[in-house]
Amino acid sequence: MKLHFDAKQPYQQDAMRAIIDVFKGQPINNGDFEASFGGVDGLALSIMGVKNNIVLSEEQILKNVCEVQEKNGLDIATKLEGLNFTIEMETGTGKTYVYLRTIYELNKQYGFKKFVIVVPSIAIKEGVLKNLEITHEHFQGLYENTSVKFQVYDSAKVSALRGFADSNNIEILVINIDSFAKDENVVNNENDKLTGKKPIEFIQATNPIVIVDEPQNMETEIRKRAIARLNPACTLRYSATHKNMYNLLYSLDPVKAYDLGLVKQIEVDSVITENDHNRAFIELVEFKQNKNSVLAKVKIECESPSGVKSKVVTIGADEKYDLYQLSGQREIYKDNFVPISLDAGEGFVEFGNGLRVSLGQSNSQVKDDIMKTQIERTIAEHLAKEKQLRPQGIKVLSLFFIDRVANYRAWDESGNIVEGKIHKWFEEIYKNIVSKSGNSNIMSQDIKEIHNGYFSQDKKGHLKDSSESRETKDDADTYQLIMKDKERLLDVNNPLRFIFSHSALREGWDNPNVFQICTLNETRSEMKKRQEIGRGLRLAVNADGMRIYDKSINKLTVVANETYADFSANLQKEIEDDCGVAFQGRIKDKRARKKVGLKKGFELDAKFIELWDKIKHKTTYKVDYDSQDLIKAAGKALRDLETEIKAPIIRTVKTGVNITSEGVFGTVKGSTTKAMAAGFEIPNIIDYIQSRLSSKLTRKTILEIIKASGRMEDVLKNPQMFLDLAIGKINNVMNELMVDGIKYEKIAGQEWQMLLFKEQEIESYIENLYPIKNQDKTIADSIVIDSLSSPERQFAEDCENNDNVDFFIKLPDWFKIRTPMGTYNPDWALIYKNDKRIYFVAETKSTLSLDRLRTEEQLKIKCGKAHFKDFKDVEFKHVTKVGDLIS
Repeated sequence: MKLHFDAKQPYQQDAMRAIIDVFKGQPINNGDFEASFGGVDGLALSIMGVKNNIVLSEEQILKNVCEVQEKNGLDIATKLEGLNFTIEMETGTGKTYVYLRTIYELNKQYGFKKFVIVVPSIAIKEGVLKNLEITHEHFQGLYENTSVKFQVYDSAKVSALRGFADSNNIEILVINIDSFAKDENVVNNENDKLTGKKPIEFIQATNPIVIVDEPQNMETEIRKRAIARLNPACTLRYSATHKNMYNLLYSLDPVKAYDLGLVKQIEVDSVITENDHNRAFIELVEFKQNKNSVLAKVKIECESPSGVKSKVVTIGADEKYDLYQLSGQREIYKDNFVPISLDAGEGFVEFGNGLRVSLGQSNSQVKDDIMKTQIERTIAEHLAKEKQLRPQGIKVLSLFFIDRVANYRAWDESGNIVEGKIHKWFEEIYKNIVSKSGNSNIMSQDIKEIHNGYFSQDKKGHLKDSSESRETKDDADTYQLIMKDKERLLDVNNPLRFIFSHSALREGWDNPNVFQICTLNETRSEMKKRQEIGRGLRLAVNADGMRIYDKSINKLTVVANETYADFSANLQKEIEDDCGVAFQGRIKDKRARKKVGLKKGFELDAKFIELWDKIKHKTTYKVDYDSQDLIKAAGKALRDLETEIKAPIIRTVKTGVNITSEGVFGTVKGSTTKAMAAGFEIPNIIDYIQSRLSSKLTRKTILEIIKASGRMEDVLKNPQMFLDLAIGKINNVMNELMVDGIKYEKIAGQEWQMLLFKEQEIESYIENLYPIKNQDKTIADSIVIDSLSSPERQFAEDCENNDNVDFFIKLPDWFKIRTPMGTYNPDWALIYKNDKRIYFVAETKSTLSLDRLRTEEQLKIKCGKAHFKDFKDVEFKHVTKVGDLIS
């Protein structure tokens, strides 16, 4: 098949025009075949070359830049940041097409002929070459068959650079930054094939216009010097993720691209486990080495106030790093999970019970279940789209990223191919899904032909993991294969549908008909979300190579081993960090913070002293409740649990992603579940509950509560889930009983000190500050509130405007009252004058009904009332507005 290109895309023309207009006023480049006499770095007379020659002054170029920026709605520059010009275009919107066409247009408008495209990686180099090939006929038709020659720099064929310099045609040289960044590179040293001259001198002599593809990867001092060494007439910078926006001329950020329908819509199909905390989970994250010791970071599951949570802890080969203790004494880690050996060289940690965990892996069989489910979801999604799109002549591709090539294909000691576990899983799952009614006729190709892997190979032809830190010749062969196969992959008659590649494959490769991306990792993927989705963002093409703009077709499904909330939060943060997009109301500007100022001499203010003396005393409390009441109430609470105790499951949730100026958010489109295999140990439930209650109970009392609940069988379904819920319910019942019988007493000689107002400075986002207009009524210039629409904001305004309120303060967060549920910080203290002076401490809520508040909020309000009960002339009130104080 042959890909077709639309020359009339307005956004692409705008991006091209932004560069063209920078040189408005530049005459046609004259002096074909100019000789360099002495030239750059002592260039000899014998080097002849056709070079670019920009004659505009910097003042004129700055004027042009400002006009372009104003036209494109960008900040106006006050000075030039060198002759570096930035174009920002979201992945998948045709960035390479734009700069290649800009080359032709610069030649047409101004006669410029020499261009160097600098790339940061082999993958991007192969992508640029592919684009040069497939757009050649298209551009020839647009630009009257203008003679163009393009080549890739090859250190073994440096003589070709003489032709680059001498030619009177458009010359495009593609070169990897690593080929010329170091002094020892061939291009930077004298060469006999060039009569003793340095190859780079032939590039320098042409004053090339340098185009930097993905410049964020070339911001080191060494790489910036290398680019400057090319002696560029100017430098054009193209990326979706710039680090520095030098003279930004055009911006098509992710929000604009998504909103305009220039990229696929995104769906996230999350595959996660639920309620599965019944096994000892250990994942080896990394080693930490120094001269004297080796430590390791491992992820385990620990106790927390809100249940079991994942946590990364540091361990060494010592019994003090017993995972039982580090996990908060979770029973499942009690079986000698003491590290006895750490081997950074071999990459494993061994425990006293014989368990060995390798670097980047875990001991969990659940990971395999997750990956199998991801494969299942990807195949099912693929077949659904195949059924929908094949009649329209649109081929569907699915891309799997894996982190270990051996999991897909390897070799045994005899050199025979060995199918990895992912290879086997794929074929088993595919056969099972296709055999079901409705799927058997969707795809008729042989199963061995529909999937394949694109991986680097060693010298023996064996597959290997690609390097994420450096690239090799093996990687070059791999990228060349996957790039050159782009049209073949798009041919509906070609059976290949499912592509497996290494997770190191990032920028530089994509295919318009990738509709599913599945990341299969034994550990959580470190690939950036924008890199991940970027491989499939391009709009689809049909069998005739024509672009499809139908939004109902252009949907990319990302099958992820994380929740949608995590995925979207990371994606939003990356867009913010990479592009400087400020999502309105979703991401706050850290610089938009302000310290709350205190009135000078506030500690001498008579009204403040009067109020503070009434409320400053610290207290302690005592509680009294009947054990039988507790057993009865807690037993009933467990018996009436609203949450059903379920066996651990794997849940998939498909969520549509929407990217707007408000942020990244989504709508759930569907959900499925499937049971997981059992096989977990039952902990000592009495000891477990006893050690985790907020107040101590005897073993006998706990046993009586469990008996009274009648739910012993639930322990067998999912022990950890039952225990977490039971602990929460028993704590709630105990807290309610204690609060009902709580009594506070002032502690002699202990009180809150005024000095803390100065010592504990308050800072908040400006949007969460209510500015005080009447400084006579309080001690601060502003008050921290939840939001402009919160009851706190209205209460503060009413306090200022109500003549009966003589003085008020927002109580600082260090003013805490001890309660059985932790500390409690009331909202306000104020002096109310009417027939007599009343001192109020107030808690503002949106409702006066305690039943509508969370249990913990209800109990803390009750504690606040009990705390201030014996404070002379002080009343504690739960209010929605100032008027509720005396109602």
